[in-house]
Amino acid sequence: MKIPFAKYQAAGNDFIIVSAQDLEFGRRDGRARTRRLASLARAILARHTGVGADGLFVTSSPAGRTHALAVRIFNADGGEAEMSGNGIRCAAAWLVEQTRRSTVEIETLAGLKRVQLVGVQRGDRLFRVNMGSPILQPAKIPFAGKGAKAPVKSYPLPVSRGTEAVTVTSMGNPHCSLFVASLDNPDFDWRALGLEIERHPLFPNRTNVEFVRVLSRSEIEVRFWERGVGETASSGTGSSAAVVAAALNGLTGRRVTVKTRGGELEVNWTKSGTVHLTGPVRMVASGHYEYDEEGNAPPR
Repeated sequence: MKIPFAKYQAAGNDFIIVSAQDLEFGRRDGRARTRRLASLARAILARHTGVGADGLFVTSSPAGRTHALAVRIFNADGGEAEMSGNGIRCAAAWLVEQTRRSTVEIETLAGLKRVQLVGVQRGDRLFRVNMGSPILQPAKIPFAGKGAKAPVKSYPLPVSRGTEAVTVTSMGNPHCSLFVASLDNPDFDWRALGLEIERHPLFPNRTNVEFVRVLSRSEIEVRFWERGVGETASSGTGSSAAVVAAALNGLTGRRVTVKTRGGELEVNWTKSGTVHLTGPVRMVASGHYEYDEEGNAPPR
């Protein structure tokens, strides 16, 4: 199967976009379709044997809807994600190129997201996405910590090194944020801790993990461990969750610049309760991926 694709990056977080219309199985419903999309994701996202990226967006036209696009999002391990703040801006850039609209609405598993082209900066297009309101109720995140009440902050999460005070939220997908004094301490293996927390039994659907260093009331630095991916250069939902967590703990205001390894993102948790995420998008490549379901799929 020769699959047309486009690849974008948003602050170092990269995504491949394909259309369901170009897949022999893309428009079928049911578990078999999901399994085949998961296999495609593992193959095309592989860094050495595929095109390579953090996530795959499979686009389709929503039936009977007024908005332009529906997407399904898959991580590098083949798991399906509810939402991606950086990825949805990449999907918006892909859609804007086709429709020439400056504002688009995209359907995700986390609901309808409105994305707007707001400018150009050093060759990158800037998009702002309304991420919606953070979910703070433990059962809806979901988080199964004993005695946890909304908002879940400074919760003593038991881990192999003792306990960690964590703030737990959802931006349509679950997040666990930890505040740290340094991100460069050689004695602190945040990647190992991120992997452990991602699979912690108190997170029934696993979780994304953010390690947050507060720089000022309006600036934070973050490292990301993403569910089903591992370390990423940045994360849109992770940056949003980190700002919500910092504000809930009184460490910052609600409008914050997030410094990531891939660049800066702007997050504004508005007084109305919604979170707006603004950041750059750039197209990286386009072409055709030669896919053989048996020959390309890496071992699980």
